Formats: sequence, C-alpha cells, structure tokens
Amino acid sequence: MAHFFIDDSLRGGSAVPGDVLSIDGAEARHAVTVSRVRPGERLRIGNGAGLLLDVTVTGTEGGLLTFRVDEAAVVETGTPRILLVQALAKGDRDEMAVQAATELGIDGVIPWAASRSVTRWEGPKVAKGQGRWASIVREASKQSIRAWLPEVAALASTRQLAVMAGSTRMLLLEPTAELRLTELAAPTDDRDILLVVGPEGGISPSELDQLEQAGATRVRLGETVLRTSTAGPAALAILNATLGRW
Repeated sequence: MAHFFIDDSLRGGSAVPGDVLSIDGAEARHAVTVSRVRPGERLRIGNGAGLLLDVTVTGTEGGLLTFRVDEAAVVETGTPRILLVQALAKGDRDEMAVQAATELGIDGVIPWAASRSVTRWEGPKVAKGQGRWASIVREASKQSIRAWLPEVAALASTRQLAVMAGSTRMLLLEPTAELRLTELAAPTDDRDILLVVGPEGGISPSELDQLEQAGATRVRLGETVLRTSTAGPAALAILNATLGRW
C-alpha cells in the first residue's frame, strides 16, 4: 500500500468487506491535500487499536475521505508487552530513540526524568514534551504500518520506576553489567518488559542501586557503549528475536 492512515474515529467499530465508510479531520485532510489520493486508489486504514482495513477510495469531497472496505483484519497485541523507558536527552536523541523503537515494534513509551538528564520537562513543558513524543510515535506507526499505536505515558521519576520494577521485568541497559541481554532467558510469564535507557551520561550509580533493589536487572548489549538514541532500539531488536516476533 502506498499510504497508511490512522483514524481514531474507527475505534470501537467493526468493518467487513463491502462496507462504505468515511473519515474526516486531520487524517482526511492529509490524505486529500498532502498525499493527494484520488478515487480508485487503494489505501490501508487503521484505528490504532488492532483494526486494519485495505480499502479503495470512492470519494474525496466535502472534507471527507470515503472508501469501500476490500479486506478487514484484527491484529491481536503481543505478550508480553515491551515498553521503552527513555531518559530525557539533549538535542533530539531521545526523540530519535522513540521513533526507531516505534518502527521496531515497541508497545509503549515512558519518558523518564533521570538525574543526569540535561533536558528537563517542567511546567508547561511536561504536556508539550509528551505531546511531541506522541506525535513522533503516531507518524512512525504510520510509516511502519502498525496495527497498534503505542501509548506515550506520563513523565516518570526514578521513584515511580522503582515502584514499577516490583511488578514488571525491568532491564537496566548498563555497559558495565556482567549479564548480556543475549544471555537472558526467554520470559515464562506475561509481565511487561521495561527497557530502561539512561541519558548521555548514563544511569547514575544511585539510580542503578535504587532500581536494582526494587527488582530490576542490569544487562549489557556488548563490548561497546551505544548512544542513548540507539541503545533502546538495539535492545528491542534482540528481544524481538528472543520472543519470536521476528
């Protein structure tokens, strides 16, 4: 398919081949004015919650994108979920990590205000930053034609991560760890897997200790030290193979 669009208005609904549906709003405007789709073209439409439709465009007038459903499929979520806990980083390195991880199949993203994060989300910047990451996730999901749209959670503190460590399988990406991620046994339960990536200066010793005492495990990727923008996606690729997703 040349184009993939996600429209939240389709959530909660169902569709079968032959149905004629329409969407409006930003996605319809983008399809008509930017992508310049025309009647007769085939597209893929999703709702970000598992529904994927292969459709033929039947109309592009009045602010609506109207289409006939040719094929419909519902994609189930994978278990266990893999979430990226990405520390805020300077420049656009944290955003690069979020984009790549989304394309590689991450199930959710948690922004983390690590002690060594140079960038800070405070006041109005909290909502603005979360919204920016959500936009990046949405566009990356469209580019990679993902059935499920990952959620960007609220900004988390180290203390909040420590609470999460008690009920999840939290993996701290730490270059000095003795255990390699490739040596980690495949999970035997459905607990969420949280990949924790530090900022440019890495995860501080006090944070490593706090999270490890709460139940997290330190792991490393190899002999080299990866940037904060690449560590998470690299670890996700390994887990995708371990879990049989790839």
